[in-house]
Amino acid sequence: MNEPLPAIAAPEAVPLVRIGPVDIACLSRADAITLLLGHVASRNRRSIAFANAHGLLLAMDEPAYAETLSRFLVLNDGIGAEIGARVLSGRGFPDNLNGTDFVPALLAAAPAGTRVYLLGAKPHVVEKAATILAGRYPAVEICGWRDGYFSPDDEAGITAAINAAGPDILLVAMGNPKQEYLIDRLFPQIEAPLALGVGALFDFTAGEVTRAPGAVRRFGLEWVFRFLQEPRRLGRRYTSGVIRYLWKVLWLRLSGGGRPSA
Repeated sequence: MNEPLPAIAAPEAVPLVRIGPVDIACLSRADAITLLLGHVASRNRRSIAFANAHGLLLAMDEPAYAETLSRFLVLNDGIGAEIGARVLSGRGFPDNLNGTDFVPALLAAAPAGTRVYLLGAKPHVVEKAATILAGRYPAVEICGWRDGYFSPDDEAGITAAINAAGPDILLVAMGNPKQEYLIDRLFPQIEAPLALGVGALFDFTAGEVTRAPGAVRRFGLEWVFRFLQEPRRLGRRYTSGVIRYLWKVLWLRLSGGGRPSA
């Protein structure tokens, strides 16, 4: 008889800031890394999402997505989350925990032998990202990868393949909300202690998309650089989407609906 999976962790007792329907952890990078690696050590499973302005607006517009994120530990990503936190709670976040910088820092800090599985992106992209990550973080073992092009009928087989590989950390790169919905469906059957939705991380790692300069990223303005790279694809998200997000944050402030969580 199969052993039952370890329990999925309840939300940690960490300080939270509420932006619309989403509770976001208010942690420094060092504290967030310590918290997540603690889950790897304890095998107490937790799913992780990163909330930028686009994701927060999706959660405001789609109750199903907001309800899904309630089962994740959500970390802040970029200037949109920072503005929302300052407007609604009067305080910002200790660090910008955008996933594209945070996940490499997590892998660099992971104990030797930590096993990582990559799921998402195009076949050649995920394979190249796996090779690069293996060379960049030799203490970490990339134990498997799978592209993100599959149907719902394939999900049971993918779950079995992930469990057979025995990862400690599962990285899912499909963009939001798709990656969070997928993690939420599969995580109850996945044995990995950590599952993180990492957006375009594999594309960045493989060199398919160019990162913004470090100074731009430090100020949480990578979205501007991305918009200039792909104005046709990202135009609506970074024009009318930003305006709608800022308006909704202001409305929450004026209506008294944006108090920080206890």
